[in-house]
Parts: sequence; structure tokens; C-alpha cells
Amino acid sequence: MGGDDGFSDFFYMSQDGLTLHARIYGQGAANSVPVVCLPGLSRNARDFHELALHLAYSAADPRRIICFDYRGRGRSASDSNWHNYNVGVEANDIVTGLGALGISEAAFIGTSRGGLIIHVLAAMRPALIKAVVLNDIGPVIEVAGLEQIRSYLANAQRPKDFDEAVAMQRSVHGDAFPALQPADWSRFVRAIYRSENGVPVADHDPALINTVLAMDLTQPLPDLWPQFDLLAAVPMLAIRGANSRLLSEETLGRMAERHPALEAITVAGQGHAPFLETGELPEKIARFLEQAGALPA
Repeated sequence: MGGDDGFSDFFYMSQDGLTLHARIYGQGAANSVPVVCLPGLSRNARDFHELALHLAYSAADPRRIICFDYRGRGRSASDSNWHNYNVGVEANDIVTGLGALGISEAAFIGTSRGGLIIHVLAAMRPALIKAVVLNDIGPVIEVAGLEQIRSYLANAQRPKDFDEAVAMQRSVHGDAFPALQPADWSRFVRAIYRSENGVPVADHDPALINTVLAMDLTQPLPDLWPQFDLLAAVPMLAIRGANSRLLSEETLGRMAERHPALEAITVAGQGHAPFLETGELPEKIARFLEQAGALPA
């Protein structure tokens, strides 16, 4: 293992001079394609910890896992210009980080914002992408889902301790996630908050909220079908929370029509976005990556 917690920290410099961070789990076989994990808008590399441990050390074909913190999240430095918190800049940061690691191709797992970045990478660096797992995201984003995210971020309260943080998160998200157990909520809270003298603090730059406040949700949102179609030859697993308001059943159906080899999973009792470490998802993801050829013979 890379460290006592199963990973090592990797820091690199963005093209505009910010120090950015990723976690690296495992080594993988000499001929294996690594897996890159990209989190949601306000989330960080900790989201993938349990899944990364499984894929790196417990799966039938262990591999190297790289989990990125975007600028302004987790252990990456914040940007003084919040306008740089956008998928284009963040996609370029991922390319820079992979270049620093000497990685020229990988399988990608993207939750929400991470899936949008994968669409951008399909246009920027198509040769990078050997397999894709999209977690509750597709080429069409439902306005209702974005409104929900904006309301949650804009109205987020600061808890006094981690027990209160768990209670707050269950209050906000519990209806969409009836399948979650107490341990899931606790793990979720420890992923999205950092501790400052025992007090939970949201682990992202507060200026990040400006990016969603600036959206005009009264106008139709641009879709990413052209970028999605660039992934037509790439093995793809699409995961949707049954209670999701961001990825609709209709969009998932259209994705399957345009990508005939797409494999789809609907996760009962979860919303946006399903916890990838729960239930049978880790093994299903590992099996997909193996069958997709992400580990060449």
C-alpha cells in the first residue's frame, strides 16, 4: 500500500501555477491501464476512498487508482478567480496531472461534475479514454437537479460537530437516499467535511458557490450529445440513482440508443449521486472494467 490508509499523496503544479492534489492507490500490474476517479462539483478525492481500496487491492484484477481533487477542493489550492472553477479549466488540470504521472491512457470514473469533465476530455484528449463509468450524469442535465444542488450549496448551514453534520445531511438528502445505513451517512460526512479543531467545515473554497449562483436556470441548458457521441467506441457503464433529479430515465434511454454497447445500472433507494462503495457496485464496476478490456491480456 502507498501509506497507512492505502494511498499516497501526489502534488503537482497546474499550468497557471496552482498546487493541485491527487490520491494514488495501489500499483496495478505492469500492463494494466490505471483508473482515474473524478468527483462531483463540491466534492473531493475522499468520495472514492472505499471504491479505490477495492479496485486497488481487493478486485480480481487490482490496478492503480488516481483520485483527483479539483482546484479549490480537498487538498488542492484555491483559485483567486472563481471563474476558473469550470469544467474546461478542470479538465486541463486533469490532463496536466496525468502528464506529470506519465499516464497516457486510463479508464475514467466520473460522478456528476466528473462525468461532465469526461465529456470534455473526449473532445480534448480522446486517446486518453479507454473505458468510462458515468455516475448519475449524462449529456443532458435536468434543471430541477441543478436547482436542487444550488439550493443545497447556497443554504448550507455550518454544523457544530460531526454528529450534527450527519443529522443535517440526512435531513436534506434522506428522502432521496432511503437505502443508506448510518455508517454510509457517517462516511459521507467525513468525506465532504474537513475537521478544524473538531468542527466540520465544508472542504471546498466558499467562492465555488458563485459558479452555480451565476447560472441562468430559466434558459435551456446546452447539451453534450456531440461530446457523448465521441465516446461511441469506448466501453461505458452508466449508473443512475432511481431517485435522481439530475439524470432522467429518458436521457439514460437516449444514451443507450446512441451507444448500443452501453451497460446501465439503476440503483434503488438512492438519488444524486449513488454512493459507489455501497451494495454490489464496487464488484460490478470492477467486473465492468475487466470486461471492458481496461486490463489488457
